[in-house]
Amino acid sequence: MKNYEARKIRNVALLGHSSSGKTTLTEAFLYQTGVTKRMGRVEDGNTVSDFNKEEIARGISLGTAVVPVEWGDYKFNFLDTPGYFDFYGEMYGAKRASEGSILVVDASAGVEVGTEKAWKNLEKYNTPRYVFLNKLNKEDIDFNKVLEELKTELGNKVIPVALPLFEAGKFVGYIDVLDEAAFKYDGLKKAEVPVPEDQKEQVEEIREALMEMVAESDEDLMEKYFSGEKFTTEEIKLGMRNAVRDSSLAPLIVGAADECIGVDMILEVVSKYFPSPITADPAAATKNDKEIEVSFKEPAFSALVFKTVVDPFVGKLSLFRVVSGKITKDTEIYNPNRDKTERLGSLFFPRGKTQIEATEICAGDIGATSKLDFTKTGDTLSTKAVPIMFEPIEYPPASLFMAVYPKNKGDDEKIGMALNRLTEEDPTLIVERNSETKELLIGGQGNMQLSVIVNKLKSDFGVDVDLRNPKIAYRETIKGKSDVQGKHKKQSGGAGQYGDVHIRFEPCEDLFVFNEEVFGGAVPRNYFPAVEKGLQECLQHGVLAGYPVVNIKATLYDGSYHAVDSNETAFKIAASLAFKKGMEEAKPILLEPVMQYTISIPEDYLGDVMGDMNKRRGKILGMEQQADGSQKVLAEAPHSEMFEYAIDLRAMTQARGSFTMEFVRYEEVPSNIAEKIIAESKEEE
Repeated sequence: MKNYEARKIRNVALLGHSSSGKTTLTEAFLYQTGVTKRMGRVEDGNTVSDFNKEEIARGISLGTAVVPVEWGDYKFNFLDTPGYFDFYGEMYGAKRASEGSILVVDASAGVEVGTEKAWKNLEKYNTPRYVFLNKLNKEDIDFNKVLEELKTELGNKVIPVALPLFEAGKFVGYIDVLDEAAFKYDGLKKAEVPVPEDQKEQVEEIREALMEMVAESDEDLMEKYFSGEKFTTEEIKLGMRNAVRDSSLAPLIVGAADECIGVDMILEVVSKYFPSPITADPAAATKNDKEIEVSFKEPAFSALVFKTVVDPFVGKLSLFRVVSGKITKDTEIYNPNRDKTERLGSLFFPRGKTQIEATEICAGDIGATSKLDFTKTGDTLSTKAVPIMFEPIEYPPASLFMAVYPKNKGDDEKIGMALNRLTEEDPTLIVERNSETKELLIGGQGNMQLSVIVNKLKSDFGVDVDLRNPKIAYRETIKGKSDVQGKHKKQSGGAGQYGDVHIRFEPCEDLFVFNEEVFGGAVPRNYFPAVEKGLQECLQHGVLAGYPVVNIKATLYDGSYHAVDSNETAFKIAASLAFKKGMEEAKPILLEPVMQYTISIPEDYLGDVMGDMNKRRGKILGMEQQADGSQKVLAEAPHSEMFEYAIDLRAMTQARGSFTMEFVRYEEVPSNIAEKIIAESKEEE
């Protein structure tokens, strides 16, 4: 594959609902451009972009794959992203590596949840886009109905630049609205045919709407439009480019990827109207702690690593987009995020799992290298002389956490190492050790993602694990007061032990307060630290279920000692005896962590979500309507009731709902629930 200058490169992310046909579309691009002799099929597990074992077994994309093709004198880097919601984070990296996106829509399904999610992301970041209405060769497709749905759900900026061409009810090609010409397909061959009479009026209406949109993109064109003059071909192209680039227009094209209908039109419109790396907005970055903007004109090399692939046999592959300068095998690589110099391995253009060797990769292009020791997804590669560092890629926070337990003893270390490798590949995977429960936790977007991780641990790293609901980090405290004596006396020949303390216990706001009010030397001052230490050690295990004790004040006010037998150990033991007795007499209670949830949902699901929150012992704190019409709900609920909320919310809202959570405080567990927790704890012991 030859090197292309930036103005001849188009980096395009393919977005859309799962099974809308993104992977099939990449197969069509490869077949259309002569890279492959036959198209692979997702069902057969032989596609270029879905190549790992998990993807083939499940029949869905799990990670972003880069598929470069050459057509005419252009190079297209298509980034095939997963449509399944658990792997939604992959889209964030793909979009950072591309200047525009194609939203793929299944004509037989219309606007699906994945379509809505991708569109909201495109709108949020003002991404240049085209909409590809796929699978028009399926039976009983009502194009006008689907078009109306697209306009209703996505907005009026969706305007078709192509209409479907049918013969005897069969989808055979498309009508180019701008050129007012129709094209019929026979395999990869395309022939121009007359525009059907019954569609000419619709073509004219849509063309007029497009001309109005083109006019709005430029003042001179607007003036010409209102004066009644016709636009030249070049003026139409200029207006289309402007409208697509500023996202005021989302042109719709039609086709059937599995029959390669309309695929060449995608290549044509992307080359004509999508921004190139030259015309794309500069990237925000820092250099020597100063904020800068980097465009392709910057001579120094810089690149953003947007994807990491971990293979236990091949090693680690880092996929990057060169933002400025160029990289060769001799380039000295510096990672400013880690302040590390990296040794460059092989340099290549990735195409699925295939590696096309490269001698250099220039600004605007996408490439890959192997065996970078320190670099992770989201890091910048640059030179030490010009340490450019781009803003990191932001990923959605984890919403489902599970505890990892090895099936075989002694696998703990192997599990930790394997999970750390997998977090390099998937930045949305969170791995953490809970210091209180001692459990190893993994967090992600949903149960499918965590299921894939479990399978990879087994197939790639030879480790078998179970996932369980995490243990809750409960606390214990007291509601009342107590006044107790703790006395330790031991005589067994030789030196004895003697310690005697009188302590008051009461609730307080701080985690633990130790106070002393001893008069007349009843307890010598040098034993106070031993008493305090004995109490602090007891705080680790409460009297109800063995959970840590908080919000308690202990006041040592009296006691006695023996001139010979008293020592620090005796007073520590006396304090522990007082602690146990004092806790039992001061109305001990169990506390549970309460989390705050910020939930975003369409208004239609508000009643269901509120009712469900009440069943979980939750409280609705407030609601706020968002600019896009959705509702933001603020709620609090016990953590123990929300383990699988990510799964349940998705089911309640048809995957349209999302949430974030954070810890707010501890609250008393209702007595009936506390009894069960205490009983379970004693059973475990």
